[in-house]
Amino acid sequence: MTKIIRFLLTIGLLTAFVYGVFFVYKNFIEPPDLDNLPKVTELHPEVAEKKDLLVKRAAEQGITILITSDFRSIEEQNKLYEKGRSLPGNIVTYARGGESLHNFGLAIDFAILIKEGTASWDMNRDGNGNGKADWMEVVSIAKELGFEWGGDWNGFKDYAHLEINFGYSLWELQKGQLPSGLK
Repeated sequence: MTKIIRFLLTIGLLTAFVYGVFFVYKNFIEPPDLDNLPKVTELHPEVAEKKDLLVKRAAEQGITILITSDFRSIEEQNKLYEKGRSLPGNIVTYARGGESLHNFGLAIDFAILIKEGTASWDMNRDGNGNGKADWMEVVSIAKELGFEWGGDWNGFKDYAHLEINFGYSLWELQKGQLPSGLK
């Protein structure tokens, strides 16, 4: 009798383990189907509002910023990804289409406009003459508005990148869990 109970317990534990592995794979490991991502078509309204506030508050500090990118389609993201790989130029992103918060309307990129038609990514420039780098003044304003800065990331730093993820991971967004308000 003891051998039968041990055998049944072993079978039960193995079954539970197999189902547990399957659950973890399906819910946490399985790569998302990037061909069937949620169809987002524009910047999230709250991100758009905070983007406009960022431009306004920076201008109040004597800094003119240019938003160089906001919502980006999967196709646009894939073209950027190919720069420095199959297309000429330097590598500008490590995110393929569907792997960037730009694709979900939750991110913007910026540059400092130093004169009409001339953008700068110089992080040390003090164009308003107050003894502080304009770039970091913009980053500070952005953080006050709730943006996260790509310059704070571990590993690859994206100094022009700002995002608001509303507490969602990229994986959750890829699986269709989107913050309310997205179109």
